[in-house]
Amino acid sequence: MTTAVIVDVIRTPSGKGKPGGSLSGVHPATLLADLLAELVRKHDLDPALVDDVIAGCVTQSGEQAVNIARTAVLAAGFPESVPATTIDRQCGSSQQAAAFAAHGVAAGTYDIVIACGVESMSRAPMFSNVGDKDPNVGPLAKRFPEGLVSQGIGAELIAARWKFGREELDEYAARSHRRASEAAGRQQVDQIVPVRTVDGSGNEVLVSTDETVRPSTTAESLGGLRPVFQSEAMSQRFPEIEWSITAGNSSPLTDGASAALIMSEEKAAALGLTPRARFHSFSVAGSDPLLMLTGPIPATEKILARTGMTLDQIDAYEVNEAFAPVPLLWQSHFDTDPERLNPAGGAIALGHPLGASGGRLLASMLTYLEATGGRYGLQTMCEGGGMANATIIERL
Repeated sequence: MTTAVIVDVIRTPSGKGKPGGSLSGVHPATLLADLLAELVRKHDLDPALVDDVIAGCVTQSGEQAVNIARTAVLAAGFPESVPATTIDRQCGSSQQAAAFAAHGVAAGTYDIVIACGVESMSRAPMFSNVGDKDPNVGPLAKRFPEGLVSQGIGAELIAARWKFGREELDEYAARSHRRASEAAGRQQVDQIVPVRTVDGSGNEVLVSTDETVRPSTTAESLGGLRPVFQSEAMSQRFPEIEWSITAGNSSPLTDGASAALIMSEEKAAALGLTPRARFHSFSVAGSDPLLMLTGPIPATEKILARTGMTLDQIDAYEVNEAFAPVPLLWQSHFDTDPERLNPAGGAIALGHPLGASGGRLLASMLTYLEATGGRYGLQTMCEGGGMANATIIERL
């Protein structure tokens, strides 16, 4: 099959996903459109050559409704002939977009495709697409009569079952901020495309750094935060929970976009473009929808079995930090080198703009491999409903 390569992957800075956040004044379609325009401009690529644009977006309501991928493509000035589609695999949406893009190239359906993602959690708040209809009522209630729970409760259940204490969770979260801060100057600059917007005073500003990173964060400072998911009903249902998940050891609500230029090896050569990496392998797995966040473990086991590789052969692991127990459980299960795990910080510091996070992980991983001379990288992330994607890339 045709080899799918990554010519480039870029992203916006991360903005706090609330009114007043650094990117909250930007329409999500504009956030993605400007990134798409920069991606083709940077490589002097005629956008008419793009066979498809696949975008991840989780909350497809309001300004993110009605196929935001197509809206962004048109807003970016691409020819009308360039199609686009929006997909939702929850937090793994843009990672899945990249997988679908690579599959299309390998199958010969695409020569050039852009895999991207966007989420403006300040303008399209999480769950605003649900309305007054609880998705757990109806067919799911027959299988899960007690009802499924939020991801925050899932994180609490993982912490309780695998005995991750509050101090360990907070220390991990502080490490994420520390690593992200240390990497900001030497690794993240090239992957970030600044965003022009207007601040609260009406002044035009250029946002070029991640608003969510707090260099001064310590485990001690995080220790004063209160658990955010504790309730009387959940305490009665799950008496084993010790309530340790806070805003500090969780990923923050975030605005952002990401985009990867993917094509066949032959097309890249024909256009005189030098690929940065190639896609090596993929997997996707389902997991317990109650715990919900354990999916990266079977997804990783699946991809390792499929490739015959071991984690010792992989130079960097990007395991999305939706909540601190997720990467800690993954690391404990596989007994991996903690120095290779999210070496430039993760979503606790860098943010988690749901539909764009897969692309952000890809950008972080590839930039780190290039900076250190590493060859292979693995990224995996838990997803709502109990799923996970895993992807291995090889730096070229």
